Amino acid sequence: MLGAAGPGPEGRGDGSTPPGSPPHRSRVQSGRSRLPPVLADGESETVTTNALLEDLGARGLIHDTTDRDRLAQRLNEGPIVVYAGFDPTADSLHVGNLVPLLLLRRFRDAGHRCIALAGGATGMVGDPSGRSEERNLLDAATLEANLAGITPQLVRVLGAGATFVDNSSWTRDVTLLEFLRDVGKHVTVNQLVAKESIRARMEGTEGISFTEFTYTLLQAFDYWHLHTAHGCELQVGGSDQWGNITAGIDLIRRRTGGRVHGLTVPLVTRADGQKFGKSVDGAVWLSAERTSPYRFYQYWMQVPDADVERFLLQLTLLPVDEARRLASDHAEAPHRREGQRALARAVTTLIHGPDATAGAEAASAVLFGGDAAALDTAALDVLAAEVPSTTLPRADVVGADLVDLLVLTGLSSSRGDARRSLDQRGISVNNRKVDSGFTPSDGDLLGGRALLLRKGKSTYHHVAVEPA
Repeated sequence: MLGAAGPGPEGRGDGSTPPGSPPHRSRVQSGRSRLPPVLADGESETVTTNALLEDLGARGLIHDTTDRDRLAQRLNEGPIVVYAGFDPTADSLHVGNLVPLLLLRRFRDAGHRCIALAGGATGMVGDPSGRSEERNLLDAATLEANLAGITPQLVRVLGAGATFVDNSSWTRDVTLLEFLRDVGKHVTVNQLVAKESIRARMEGTEGISFTEFTYTLLQAFDYWHLHTAHGCELQVGGSDQWGNITAGIDLIRRRTGGRVHGLTVPLVTRADGQKFGKSVDGAVWLSAERTSPYRFYQYWMQVPDADVERFLLQLTLLPVDEARRLASDHAEAPHRREGQRALARAVTTLIHGPDATAGAEAASAVLFGGDAAALDTAALDVLAAEVPSTTLPRADVVGADLVDLLVLTGLSSSRGDARRSLDQRGISVNNRKVDSGFTPSDGDLLGGRALLLRKGKSTYHHVAVEPA
């Protein structure tokens, strides 16, 4: 399905162009949207403009289109139905899915009708793109649980105005003979073998099963169904989707004579060149259970300076001029990390909401040495979830010997170790250094219910006080 390559709720297909794909193709490389497109033989230079396409181009979000001039004309005529799909191979989307998902949102905000497809059927097969070995087939119960996990995430980003579908609803009752007659007849084996992902697997040691070999047919069938049932005229996805998208366009042309469109966005990569995906160590998920809002926020705070402008343009809904202004201001004083902060706020709010963002930001400030006294309840909860925590009776905290507290929490290995740390002023309570002999009082309890201990510069421990 459409999105980022690699395992996870993700893209379907690759960047190859199979024989028989529509002849009109415009390519605009990411970051070079102001240059004229590379034109296919016999194709005239694009002359029609469209505000949405211009905005996407300014963000570096157009990689390939099937005749951009015709697409611009169609968008200018009135609302269009556009879709992207996501296979539920995990119970959460990840940050690699954000660009195609936000692409749908941009179309929706421009007045077009968006369809988000969750691949209950294609998820049972698995897209071979970006993989050197066969995917493990998921059972029905796992797929159902995964669908239940990603659907709320689609709704949060796209809003109630979008349409949400599951391709198993129109695929499960189709017989094999019907599928071969109505879909397989219109696609040649030459087209499938020409796909880079399939060719690479055929040449590799693992090979490719017939199941994954036919994945493109299922995606093409999805586009045909959404075109005939919902009037869908545009499929979007990551640049690795071009082959699958054009297969659907070709199927629609052969079966109905209709002209539809495709548009792909560049795959967003990390600073080290890796694609976002759940197979990459340290993957960042949209699920708060998999990646907490605090860690999600911190991920964006740590992006390299070189990525700030690109991510502000492509991973937020900020206007282009505002994103560029923020990036320009950041470039003048990168040590202040205001560009990363704006990015972290925007993306975390989009995925987790403003309250979670405020809590993550407040907890971040404290864990980087800021004043802990002003932490509210939500921020305290965020902090408690991110550092080691111990719950103790009030009598063991208020009026207790801090040496004992340091040993109880494991910040010190012994009473002697605790005394040495205190004598060396290496212990802080609520981010304020304390001396030997300090005794916590009720006034030191954050929110009346917790202490934040710190040893050295960054070893924290949260002490929760049991309710009276």
